[in-house]
Amino acid sequence: MAAAGDLGGPESYRSPLASRYASPEMCFLFSDRYKFQTWRQLWLWLAEAEQTLGLPITDEQIQEMKSNLTNIDFQMAAEEEKRLRHDVMAHVHTFGRCCPKAAGIVHLGATSCYVGDNTDLIILRNAFDLLLPKLARVISRLADFAKERADLPTLGFTHFQPAQLTTVGKRCCLWIQDLCVDLQNLKRVRDELRFRGVKGTTGTQASFLQLFEGDHQKVEQLDKMVTEKAGFKRAFIITGQTYTRKVDIEVLSVLASLGASIHKICTDIRLLANLKEMEEPFEKQQIGSSAMPYKRNPMRSERCCSLARHLMALVMDPLQTASVQWFERTLDDSANRRICLAEAFLTADTVLNTLQNISEGLVVYPKVIERRIRQELPFMATENIIMAMVKAGGSRQDCHEKIRVLSQQAAAVVKQEGGDNDLIERIRADAYFSPIHSQLEHLLDPSSFTGRAPQQVTVQQDTLRRTVSAVLTAEPGPLGLWEECERGYPERLESVVEVDCGTMGL
Repeated sequence: MAAAGDLGGPESYRSPLASRYASPEMCFLFSDRYKFQTWRQLWLWLAEAEQTLGLPITDEQIQEMKSNLTNIDFQMAAEEEKRLRHDVMAHVHTFGRCCPKAAGIVHLGATSCYVGDNTDLIILRNAFDLLLPKLARVISRLADFAKERADLPTLGFTHFQPAQLTTVGKRCCLWIQDLCVDLQNLKRVRDELRFRGVKGTTGTQASFLQLFEGDHQKVEQLDKMVTEKAGFKRAFIITGQTYTRKVDIEVLSVLASLGASIHKICTDIRLLANLKEMEEPFEKQQIGSSAMPYKRNPMRSERCCSLARHLMALVMDPLQTASVQWFERTLDDSANRRICLAEAFLTADTVLNTLQNISEGLVVYPKVIERRIRQELPFMATENIIMAMVKAGGSRQDCHEKIRVLSQQAAAVVKQEGGDNDLIERIRADAYFSPIHSQLEHLLDPSSFTGRAPQQVTVQQDTLRRTVSAVLTAEPGPLGLWEECERGYPERLESVVEVDCGTMGL
C-alpha cells in the first residue's frame, strides 16, 4: 500500500514494470484495489460461513459487508496504518467505518495471514490464469512459423561454429519444445496451489475451536466452506501462521525457468539478426540508433533478455526467505514478498507479451541463408563426394588425399584472402573427379543434408494441439483450445478478468 503523502506523476518513482511494460490486467491483479477488495471478500466469506455454522451473525451484518466490498477509503486506511503500524488492522477499522453494524464481527477469530496469505494465493492463481493463455498463444504463433519454414535449409551451429544443416522450422521447434515444458510446469504449479484456509495465529485453529465451543467438526467445516468459496479444491492441513514459503519457491522457479527459455530464444534471434538471416519486426518509423540511421537493432529481443535475467534472479528471494522462517513464522518475509511475487508475474507477463509480438512478425532472409550455406556446404559435402567417387571406381584413400589438399587451398582463400569458398570449382577443374562431375549439383543439394528435420516439424505440429489442449482443458472457453491459441484468446482473456473481478465484487 502506498504511504500517505506520496507524490504522484513524474515527481515520484514508479516501477517500469507497471508504468512501461506489463499489461493492464496483470497490473490490476497486483494493485491495492484488487488486494484490499479481496481482503473484504475474505472477511465476508468468513462471516457467511461462521453464520451458517451457528455463530450469532445477522443477515443485516452480512448484507452490510456485501454492500461495501468496493467502498474503500484508501486515505483513511493509510492514516490508520500510519497510526497503528499494522496494515490489516488499518483495513479492519476502515471496513468497520463503512459497516458499523458488522464492525464487531469483521475478522472474527482470524489472524492477519487469513487475509494476507489467502489473498496472495488467490492472486497467484489468477496471475497464472493470465499467463497460461499468453504462453499458449506464443507457442501457437511459433508453430505457425515453424510450419511455414519447415523445409527451408539453414546452417546449424554448435559452439556457434558451422555444423550440419538443419531447417529454419526445425530450429524454431527447439524453442517451442522448451516453451511447452514451461506451459506444463506453469499449469502444474497453478493446479497444485492450495488455500491457506482458516487456521488461526499459529496454524492450530485454536481461536475457531473456542468460538465453536470445542466442536472440531464445525472448525473443519468452516475451513472447507471458505476454501470452496475462494474457488480452491483443497487447503493446507498443516500451516504455521503462514502457508509454507516453499510454495513461493515453486511459483518463482517455474517463472524463472520460463525466463530462461525466453532468454535463449531471444538470444538466438539476436544472433541471427547479426548474421542477417532473421529479424524481429521493425516498424516503418522505428529508429534503431540516434547516431547511426542505418541501424536495425533487435530491441524487442534485447528487452526480453534484459527482463528475463531479472525474472531468473528473483527466484533467489523465496529460496532465502523460506530458509530463514523461524518456527511458526517471522515477519522478515513480508517486505520481500511484496516485491518479488508481483515483480515475477509482471516480468513474466511482459516478456510473453513481447515475445508474442516478435513471433508474429519474424522476418526471414532466404537469400542470405542460402549464401551462408554455399560458403560451408562444400566442406560438409566432401564425405558424400568421396563415397560417390568410390562407387564410380575410385580409391577411397586417393580421393581422400585429393579432397584434403583442395579443401585446404579453398580454406586459405576464405580465411586469408576473404574470398568465397571455391572448393567445388577446384573439384570441377580436376580431371580426377570427372566421373562424378555430373553428380556434383545433386551432391550439393542442401535439402539432402537436413535429415528428418522437416518430418520432425510435422510430428511436433501433430503433438502440439494435444499438449496445449491437455494443459488448458481446465477452462476450455468458448472456442476449441487450439483455435483459441491461433486467434489470440480474446474471449478467454476477457472472461478471466471479468470473472475474477466479479468474484471480488468489482
